[in-house]
Parts: sequence; C-alpha cells; structure tokens
Amino acid sequence: MHLPCEDRTLSPHTGFTRAHWEVAADALLAATEPYAAEGGALYQFPGAHTSWSGQLSDGLEGYARTLLLAAFRRDETVLERYADGLAAGVSGVWPRIEDRSQPLVEAASIALALRLTRPLLWDRLDDGVRERAVGWLGDALWAEAWPCNWELFPVTVGGFLKEIGYETEAAGKAIDRGLERIEGWYVGGGWYTDGDGRKYDYYNGWAMHLYPVLHAWLADDSRLLSLYGDRLEAHLADYAHLFGGDGAPLHQGRSLTYRFATTAPLWLGALTGRTPLTPGETRRLASGALKYFLDRGAVNADGLLTLGWHGPDEAVLQGYSGPASPYWASKAFLGLLLPPEHEVWTATEEPGPVERADVVRSIGAPNWLIQSTRSDGLVRLHNHGSEDVRYDPYYTRLAYSTVTTPSPSYDNSVIVGDDPSRTDIEPLGVGDGWAASRHAAGGGARVTSLVLAHGAVEVRAHLVTGAESGTPVRVTGWAGGGEGVRAEILPVVGLGSELSGVTGDGDSLFVAVVRLSGEVEAVALEDAVSVRRDNAGVLHVRWGDEGAVEARVDSAGVDVTVVR
Repeated sequence: MHLPCEDRTLSPHTGFTRAHWEVAADALLAATEPYAAEGGALYQFPGAHTSWSGQLSDGLEGYARTLLLAAFRRDETVLERYADGLAAGVSGVWPRIEDRSQPLVEAASIALALRLTRPLLWDRLDDGVRERAVGWLGDALWAEAWPCNWELFPVTVGGFLKEIGYETEAAGKAIDRGLERIEGWYVGGGWYTDGDGRKYDYYNGWAMHLYPVLHAWLADDSRLLSLYGDRLEAHLADYAHLFGGDGAPLHQGRSLTYRFATTAPLWLGALTGRTPLTPGETRRLASGALKYFLDRGAVNADGLLTLGWHGPDEAVLQGYSGPASPYWASKAFLGLLLPPEHEVWTATEEPGPVERADVVRSIGAPNWLIQSTRSDGLVRLHNHGSEDVRYDPYYTRLAYSTVTTPSPSYDNSVIVGDDPSRTDIEPLGVGDGWAASRHAAGGGARVTSLVLAHGAVEVRAHLVTGAESGTPVRVTGWAGGGEGVRAEILPVVGLGSELSGVTGDGDSLFVAVVRLSGEVEAVALEDAVSVRRDNAGVLHVRWGDEGAVEARVDSAGVDVTVVR
C-alpha cells in the first residue's frame, strides 16, 4: 500500500491526514476486485480457512463488508461495481436470510450502505432489481436474531426499508423490537453487555453504539439521538483510554481480526457531535490505530486484510471467522462521511490520554481498572468484571494490555491445584486505584482478587477459600511483551521464589508485586513499592514516596483505604 508522505505539521503524532485514509480505502477496495464472483455478488478471498457458515455465506460476507467500505468512500465508479453485484445477488445467488443465520449480519451492512449512498446507488437501480432487493432484505424484519448485538441487524435493515417505504409497519416494529431488547443490556456509564451476562469488549463500540446512533442520525430522530448520543458520549470518555501510545487497541475480547474497526465509535462521536473528545484527539486516536496495523502486516502482499491481528494469526479467530471477516474493519472509514473541511480533518492532532499523563482510571460498569503510563505509552486493563467463557482466554484473564497477548500457558492467572479456571466472575467493585472480584477456581475453591495500581506497578492479592489444606497455588503475571517491554513479578506473601505456595487449614492469602513496562531506566521493582501484612491481616502498601494504601481481603470481600 503506497501511502502519501506524512504531514507532521498537521498530524505531529501519526503523520496521517484525510488523504491517508482515502488512499488506504481505495487500496483496500482495489485489492478485493479480482476476487469478485457470480457477477460481483460474492467476494471469495483466497485461503483454506472458512467459517462455520460455509463458503457461500463467506462470499456474501465479502460483498457486504467491502460494500460498506465503498459506501463510506462514496466513489461512484466503485459503487457501480457493487450495483452489478447487488443485481446478481438478489437474482438467486445470495442465500436467504433465516433465523440466526449469517446472512442477517451481512444484510445489515448492505442496508446501511444503501441508506448512506441512496442517491448514488439505490436510486439508480432498475425497478426490478429494487423489487428483488427489498424482497431479499425484507426477510430480516422477521428473522430471529441471536440474543446479543445481532438484535441490531433487523433494526438497521428496518431503518433503510422504512425510509424507502417498504413494509413500513413491519420495519417500524423491527426497529422498536431490536432497540427495546438492547435496553436490558445497558448497564449505565455508556456501557452495554453484549447480551446476557457480563460480556464487555469492543462490540460496545462497533455494534452496540454504532447501529442505534447511526439509525437515529440518519432518521433525524432527535429523541433517539439524544438517548443514544448521550450514551455514546459517556462511553467515549472511557474508550479513549483504551489506545496505547503506538496506536494499539487493547488486546482483549473476541473478533479482534476486525482490527481498526475499534476506531468507529471515535468517528461516530465526531459525525454526530456527541463526543467529549476534541477533533484533534479524535483523529490522533483513529489515525494511530490505522497506522499501527498498516505498519505491522495487517495487509498482505496482495493488498488483502488477513485473518489475524498483525499478520495472520489463528489464535484471535472464532468459528464464525471467514476469509472476509476482517473487512468489518471497513467501519473504521466512517470518518470519511465527514467532509474534508470538517474540523476533525483540519485540526492539528492532539495527544491521546496515554500521552498526557499517567492514569489509573476505574470504569464502574464492566468493573475494569485502566492503568496507563505516559513514559512508555502502555495501557493495561485489569479485568474484574468481563466474562465470556466461550472465548477464553480473551475474557477470563485478570489483565490485558496493548503490548501483550494471552499466553496458552496462562498468564495473569491464579492456578489452584493444576486448574487455571476463572469462571462465575463476581465484581466486588472498583475505586481510586483498585479493582476487585471473586471467581470460581479449581477444586471447588473460590478466589477473591484485589489489584492495586500506581504508575506501572501493581500489587495483586488473591485470597483462596474452600480449597483443601495443602493445595498448591501458583500465581502468574504478564506474558512477555514485544521488544523493549519488560514483564516482572515478585512474590510477597504466601509465595516462594517460583511464585507458588500451598493453602493452609483456612483461607489463604497470596500476594505478588507485578510490573509491565517499556521504560528503559525504571526504578527496581522492589524499590518502587513496599508491601507489609500486619498481624490483623491488613496489607500496607507504600508507593515509594508517593502515597500509601491499606487493604484488607477476606471472605466477606475487600476494603481499601487510600492514605495520602
């Protein structure tokens, strides 16, 4: 991909401008054209990997997700190609939209693209093509969705069909039904769980906020835009803290192969005016993420997005991941809907949160603690509330970061016996520099965990209850990071030099000091923090000369007092 020269005056942090986004979009679209099949109705990308929905569905996915990119780019010549593909697709090539089927997902991308480009694509189609197209899309109004972000796909299809006057009553009901269903998953503070339980990840941004806010904006519905816009604005106040100084998003959750789709809510806030971020900060975060992946092999020699994170990487895939799945990254180009003269494109880039100061930020809804350090640009997420056991290890570890990936040998875990399980996570709260939770562990034990954070340093305390006396317990820290990143862990209470210990006759406490850092001349970890446990079981933690914390962890929960 041949990008323009960097502009370090307008964009001192990334060098990227709108021209870089336009060239990247054009290059991605051009690279997919040779893989069009069946009159352009399918895009069959190379590779042996297919999703559990099969090759035909994967080909539809290739059409729908690259069409979304073409819609944001608004290139009439490219859209003509997709008009031909649409005509072929609805003439019998595409699989029907059925209950809980992948075509329901792709129908939402197609409907959104048609709604965004109506004068350029839809209005130019022959009547017969339009009739067949609404017939195919219409099945989405009645199709049963999986009880998660999928509930928003009939909403998105219904928004387009209602706008063009097709089955308006049914379309309106599909919209209302989907929006009503996600209400039960809104937990406040700008956060949704992706269905029942406590599934918190990037789907908050690229699905749970994206579709309702875009629908409200396109429908010019001030009531809905106020409701969902307020939630988006609150979400972005937290979300901006999830990007590292190198542009990397946190490596947590499922569908990570969507990569720079993580920028979609940033652009959405600018597009709708519902954001706490300045235009320069918005572009810096978004361009940083795009640059991060382009610089690290996300696009292969043929110009195609690969199934992976940097380059190909099956570890981040799910069963539904097909060759075209990465093209949900198209959502990142939402910002191109903003005209070149918009201030998000003309303002000088401003530093993101990780570049301004060291931050330890509690996020109440998911019970997360964000810990970032300015000197090395690293962001760490302490997870004491998100769980989706279907996708372990990207939910069940105690911590994630922008520079590490979960290790098969169980990083950031408490291993009771020989069982690293962490299930049935119960949030116990977050506060000023701390987060805590309780979970089910091996052998029927329960583990109450507390993390205290300051700068790059962490104190992790784990109380094991319900285990037989003499049960071995091992604590692990961060997996090795990239070049120049150092992972350290030191035993403090209940642990030997191998970070292992055994339970006693009753509740047993294990404490370690941990650090993940890219700082070249960091103070020795043993000098950065001191930890003492008194006879009453209270932990006394002192952060060098920068304050202290007193904490108690027992079977009733945790109690933390910050001592200034």
